[in-house]
Amino acid sequence: MNKYVATDNLVEVLNKRILPTITLWNRLEGRPRTDNLERALRAEVRDPLWMLTRQWQMGEFIGDDAGTPVFSKIHMGSTHLTKYLAGEGPVQPFTDAVPLEAQVEQQPIPFISGKQELSLDIRLLIGRQWLKMVAAVGDYRSDYIGNYPITTPDKDSKDDVQRTAHREVWQQFSAVAGRSMDGAKLLLHLQNPANHAWDNIPALAGDLPKQAAVDAVAEKFKAWYKHLFFQPADPATSAWKPRNLEYQFACSAPVEGTEKVLTADEYYHGHLDWYNLDIDPKQATLGDTPPPPPDTELPVTNTFMPVPVQFDGMPNTRWWAFEDGRTNLGKLNPGPTDLGKLLYIEFALVYANDWFLLPFTLDAGSIARIKGMTVTNVFGERTWIEAAGRGLDDAWNKWSMFTLSTKGKGPEKTDNSLLILPVVPKMLEGAPLEEVHLLRDEVANMVWAVETTVPLATGWGKSGAEAAVELRRKYQQLLDASGPLPPAAPLIPNEAAIRYEVMNTVPENWIPFIPAQQDATKRAVHLQRAAMPRILENDTSGKPEKIKPRTPLLREGLDKGLGYFINEEEVPRAGTNVYRAYQRTRWYNGAIFTWVGTRKQTGRGEGASNLAFDRILKK
Repeated sequence: MNKYVATDNLVEVLNKRILPTITLWNRLEGRPRTDNLERALRAEVRDPLWMLTRQWQMGEFIGDDAGTPVFSKIHMGSTHLTKYLAGEGPVQPFTDAVPLEAQVEQQPIPFISGKQELSLDIRLLIGRQWLKMVAAVGDYRSDYIGNYPITTPDKDSKDDVQRTAHREVWQQFSAVAGRSMDGAKLLLHLQNPANHAWDNIPALAGDLPKQAAVDAVAEKFKAWYKHLFFQPADPATSAWKPRNLEYQFACSAPVEGTEKVLTADEYYHGHLDWYNLDIDPKQATLGDTPPPPPDTELPVTNTFMPVPVQFDGMPNTRWWAFEDGRTNLGKLNPGPTDLGKLLYIEFALVYANDWFLLPFTLDAGSIARIKGMTVTNVFGERTWIEAAGRGLDDAWNKWSMFTLSTKGKGPEKTDNSLLILPVVPKMLEGAPLEEVHLLRDEVANMVWAVETTVPLATGWGKSGAEAAVELRRKYQQLLDASGPLPPAAPLIPNEAAIRYEVMNTVPENWIPFIPAQQDATKRAVHLQRAAMPRILENDTSGKPEKIKPRTPLLREGLDKGLGYFINEEEVPRAGTNVYRAYQRTRWYNGAIFTWVGTRKQTGRGEGASNLAFDRILKK
């Protein structure tokens, strides 16, 4: 073992070479004798020892003597999804004829909100289509326009205030009233199988051949509308859960005499894929449906020739080869916490040539599981390979990609199945029809649902703040035009410098949600929809009306006299943004699907409504 020697003057020790074991290098560089680099660029090999040192430097001597895979045989089990369950509705057969996003997110188009008619643009579209189709039977345009009319807004009616409060709505309804047909009224009439499209049309009364022709047109008309907008047959079976502000659905597939049930409890962001679903081992079956086809679950055995994986900018493992200069890995400057870049550099430089591709084609809506795989290398050696992510699902050292999680709190076994869902890569999204920002107000100790975008009767969205001002102004005009009100009690003269205010107000697009106890035996609370009073000037009635939300998202159960509750955890301190918009995509067979979907996003923090009670103000 070397003995430690202390030195007082290191410069003197180096100059006099007192300790010869200390080596000092001043310069280490080449000494070119000419500016001609032609011979140097040849990279001539003259010294075998130099080649050995380069091999040692590149780490080739510590590598494994492993052969390149040239042959592989894989045995897989494949099955297909056969059942689908939306929310709490009935179990239905799973189909890949419709994108799964449209199947899950579909919601009915709102045509009525309280006493107000909505979606004028869709009503006119449907009406024009019906008049065009029924024209093949006869000229009944005026009859249908008169039987399914678009009414003129009544400026003096409080029931029609949401149409008369906004100029653009008033103008559009007045322009088409008496001139166009309301197609939505005909569709609502035809929802009852006992009704006919020729009901209440005097020109068709008693004409049986014409009535039969109109019935045939009505069937084509309903099929056209069903193809135009993808909507649930029964709104009660929708996958949207208003209490959770999320979609919930499940699907299943037969596997070796049992059934694998997959559940999605928190789908809300519009990008549906395998990671939205979890395996539920507690559910033995999803429900009773017709038996699946006999070829649903089949074993598959394929033979492959493994192909090395290549990517742009991949470093070449041979020393005398030059890589593509478009990717310069040396320009990557990761920070100490840039784990993503560090992992990428390590993969590209160390493990780039260790990956091989075995192509295996799977159908959409299928579940595949590798039962076994053998790999034969160039030396004829066979290796049995198992899944790297096997073991317990919650193991701390487990790592896998594209595998499903298993629900539960115990030592569940990992499921290495690969799920291929019938989803679309891209969708077109329209402007929000309605948008609500849920935010916490710690001063008022409540949650506010701010309607930032409200749907107008025309079918378009409008700023919630502007719509609230216009609606309040219209209510004030109706109150002022109602005639002289009974005089209020005269104020008692006083010389006080202050006054007492019971409560101030907030904009009408701010809907309160107050905490309410879920159960008398528990302390857990949820958020209950409440209402602010509409306080107008010179209103001496003493009974101000309650402000009701205008977005269907917040009117859940309101028209039926039911309350609306939201789980408290759905509104964190950052808040929650929820909006609804039209979605459109093209499926693999060329079919176009259009539906109304809802999205949820994280908010931008807390808010303050400035709502206050029992205040002393300056007079």
